[in-house]
Amino acid sequence: MFVAPDPGRLRLRTSARAVIGVATAVALAELCGLSLTASITGGLAALLALFTVTDATVRRQAVTTALLPAAGFPVLALATALHGVTPLRDAAFVLVVFCGVYARRWGPRGHALGIFAFMNFFITQFLHALPGQLPELYAAVGLALGAAAAVRFLLWPIERRTPPPAAPAPLPGNGLARHTTRQAFQATAACAVALAVGQVLSEDRWYWAVGTAWWIFVNTASRGETLVRGFRRVLGTVVGVAAGVLIAIPLDGAPLPTALLVAACVFGIFYTAAVSYSWMILAVTLMAGLLYGLLGVLDPGLLVLRLEETAVGAVCAALAVVLVLPVTTHATNDAWIQRALHCVHAATAQATARLAGSPTADPAPHAAELETLLARVRMALAPLVHPLSPFRARKARAGQVIALLDDCAREVRGLVTVAADPDAGHDARLAAACWRVEAAVQALTAGEREHGGPAATGATAPSAAPTEPALAHLQGLERALTELATPLGSDPKAPFVISA
Repeated sequence: MFVAPDPGRLRLRTSARAVIGVATAVALAELCGLSLTASITGGLAALLALFTVTDATVRRQAVTTALLPAAGFPVLALATALHGVTPLRDAAFVLVVFCGVYARRWGPRGHALGIFAFMNFFITQFLHALPGQLPELYAAVGLALGAAAAVRFLLWPIERRTPPPAAPAPLPGNGLARHTTRQAFQATAACAVALAVGQVLSEDRWYWAVGTAWWIFVNTASRGETLVRGFRRVLGTVVGVAAGVLIAIPLDGAPLPTALLVAACVFGIFYTAAVSYSWMILAVTLMAGLLYGLLGVLDPGLLVLRLEETAVGAVCAALAVVLVLPVTTHATNDAWIQRALHCVHAATAQATARLAGSPTADPAPHAAELETLLARVRMALAPLVHPLSPFRARKARAGQVIALLDDCAREVRGLVTVAADPDAGHDARLAAACWRVEAAVQALTAGEREHGGPAATGATAPSAAPTEPALAHLQGLERALTELATPLGSDPKAPFVISA
């Protein structure tokens, strides 16, 4: 939460770029004389374009960004047209929820387009936009997407120099089509109930309950993950509301300090998203309070209502994930751990080949992928290591697995750094150590638990002190993989145990 690694300062750079992109979008809207509502819409559109478009290549990112208006503009028109027709508006919103989640079966592009469509409906409710404002909303969103694209692909093309790691493929036996269909029904049920209950609390701000339920289902794959994500969203909202009382209300919409703090919130959203969902929601909640201040409607009662609506959305999501086509937590854990281990081996093999003089070997992409997979492992195991989890033995084993996989990642990062040094040496001990790492990974992923095998005594690091940094990192990997055999093999019925 506080010292998460940032290889290549990628999170820092993308966060700073997001601030520039959003600020440019808002500045263009203001220079064109658009209203405050349109300027805020443009800023949020730029934020979404930079946050949700995560295709594996720059070319695909550009195509997805160009397709965002196709998903957002019809929804924007529909939402404004139905503004005063409550039953039809509610039905349309629920339909957008289902379609937005269902679109995730088409990978990162469908995921981004689905989120953008949903958020255009949400933003319309947030700003109480009317049909007469539609032309300037279109203009603001068009300017914002152009600004975001220019900053991302021309001014600061980070992905051209540092290709983003590919998103993990769907879990075997639980394909993307099946997962998205199940989750579409879950999210639709949760949002429909949240909409109804949210309107009982407030006829004007009910959309926060729907937004909460929607976002809890983003990037989750099991019942436990969804429940933990809901808890973290409520926690982040509580702290964010407190920050709003202390910061946003005293500012009372003062333009310059509010703009600076909104920029800080945008940075915080991007920088903390991969580290802590609670931190990210804190930034989102504070930013919402600041925007309400700009709109002249902020007061303590509104922030309390924001918290109440968030709680409603979280409860609805929890009920839906438990009652509607549930998937248990242990069904997702094995595959993520296996993939992380295989990625450790791939990075090790590439680094060793690079040290041996291969001009084509490159361990960096595998190291970046490992960070993504470890984040996915942490999410899968989060229900077991949560402070409120009653399963102490499972919590201890899951915590040990996470700690040892983090050790593996640290050694891989060090190995990649050494391999990048053109003066790094190579000898037969590196190849032998790499073979032992491969054998240890195979033992852990194939169920080889015999004493004396590669993952047990055979993988123990030599007693002699390493003479080279690369060898030291390889030996560190051996030790971590050897120790992983204990928590992964201690109880075949434990939810996170790798199946034989």
